Amino acid sequence: MGLLDVLNGMQNGPRGEQTPGTGGMSKITMALLGLLAYKAYKNMGNSQPVQPGSPSRYPSAQAGEPSGAEPGGLAGVLRTIFGGGPVPGPVLSRGVDNTVRDLEKGGHGEIARSWVGSGQNRPITPDKLAAALGEDAIRDLREQTGMEREELLATLSEHLPRVIDHLTPQGRLPTEQEASRLA
Repeated sequence: MGLLDVLNGMQNGPRGEQTPGTGGMSKITMALLGLLAYKAYKNMGNSQPVQPGSPSRYPSAQAGEPSGAEPGGLAGVLRTIFGGGPVPGPVLSRGVDNTVRDLEKGGHGEIARSWVGSGQNRPITPDKLAAALGEDAIRDLREQTGMEREELLATLSEHLPRVIDHLTPQGRLPTEQEASRLA
């Protein structure tokens, strides 16, 4: 089962509540994919690859790999996603990595580790998620999805744990190639 199958099955059946002009994608799918794309590109300059041999709380098969930009940047990726196209593996991989790191920086590392690990996913409240995401991300996601702030945060806090869990089936962050296969 691919990521879009998981996302689309999260609300109201296999397609969720469709949003016109988004390739039949539900608002939930738009919010989740938009968040991962936002995190992949917004934090690119701040993201430091894990050095081989250095300890990491989030094991990654891509440790030490460079993270070059995708052609077209975030706007191009969002156009692809919201037009119903496939999500590039590098976007998913970097998006998950940066989301997990931001949660850890925000003091929610145990929660994030539960999503990556093989055990039960711990919940996160909308308020805690908002603090970890930051207002810029929330504003940009609201613009892309048309969702109100409270609805967006409730949706992300409910579904983000399952998405990250799906994208880390081996208990570690995926490589770009693995993320492409999961999409």
